[in-house]
Order: sequence, then structure tokens, then C-alpha cells
Amino acid sequence: MLLASAVIKRDSLTIINESQTLAEALEILETSDNRCAPILDDTNLLFRGNIYKMHLYRHKSQGGDMNLPVTYLLKNATKFIYENASTFNILFTLRDLPYIAVLDEHQTFIGILMHEKMLDFYWHELGIEDGHCLLTVETHGKPNDIATITKIVTKYSPLVNLFLLNSTTYPNRQEISMTFPKQTEKEVLEKIMNRLERKQFHTLKLSKI
Repeated sequence: MLLASAVIKRDSLTIINESQTLAEALEILETSDNRCAPILDDTNLLFRGNIYKMHLYRHKSQGGDMNLPVTYLLKNATKFIYENASTFNILFTLRDLPYIAVLDEHQTFIGILMHEKMLDFYWHELGIEDGHCLLTVETHGKPNDIATITKIVTKYSPLVNLFLLNSTTYPNRQEISMTFPKQTEKEVLEKIMNRLERKQFHTLKLSKI
């Protein structure tokens, strides 16, 4: 798993047992100052879901029974990834959550992957660090556009990274964002942009990160 080093292990987490009550869960969350926590089964191995402080507060304010088992307000029971999950699967699953539970191949709960940790990881992996340059170019929507653009660019400079996005202006086109090494000179970048423009590729943005 690419993000293994970013996973917070089970022993370092605030964990709530499925047999505990809503009142006990709320006390644990208030004491730990966490807004949510994973719920595990009685063996402390299997992930059952998450419990959120806001749901506990809402239930309590509406006169709900706080002696009910914590599973009464259990959320995200199916929101987890395996430790060998693909990058796409991680992004898709974690999109709307503060963290995602991580399980091993035996369904054992390993820990959690925080949203912010994942973003930090990808920020680093994309080469988006201080001093790098990021150039975004719009394609024509033709099959060989990516090959043409990268051939032009790599004639003058190596790339740290490259990724594609669907164009927000033209549905059939894509935007290619390319990260250049820190030592890339301004004159080199200007030559690249001029060559791309001569091939009718629109350079949308050049940013110094």
C-alpha cells in the first residue's frame, strides 16, 4: 500500500467497543476531544463502523436514551479500505470522510488513514513542493495530443510528474498539468510554452509553487 506510512495504527487511536453505551461513547469522545471514533467488536479486531460526536449530541438533545448500545448510532459500516487498496479506491472511498478504516486481508482492523494525511502524501508524490513549477496545458481532444505535448516538453526538460484532468471549459478536451524540477530555468519554460502555442496548444497557467 502506497500510504502505509500514513496509517495511524490501532494502538494509537481512541477506540469504542460495540458493547458500550451512547453515554460512554460521548464521554470518551469528549475526553479525547475527537469528533468521531471507530467502533470495534468485542475482540477488538473487527471494524463495525464509526460514531460521531454530533450524532450523539443531537440524540441527547432530542431526549434520546443514552443507555442504548453505541451501535444504535453507528455510521460508515461499509466505509473501509484494505491495506493493499489502489490509489483510486482510496481517493474514492475517503472523499467525504475525516478518515477511512484500514483492514488487512483477514478483515482485521489495522488503523485509520486521515484525510489530511492522504492529501499531504499526494501533494508530495505529485512533486508539488516549494520551488517547483507547474504548467497546465489544454489538449485539442485528439488521441495523440498527450504524446505530442510530452514529446515537445521533454525535448527541453525532464518532468517530475504529470497528471490529466477533464477540461472544465470543453468536455471533449483534457488539461495536462506538468511539474518541472526546481532548477528549470525561466528561458526553458518560455521555449516550451512557445513551442506548444505554435502547435495550437493553449497554455492555461504557469505557476511557481
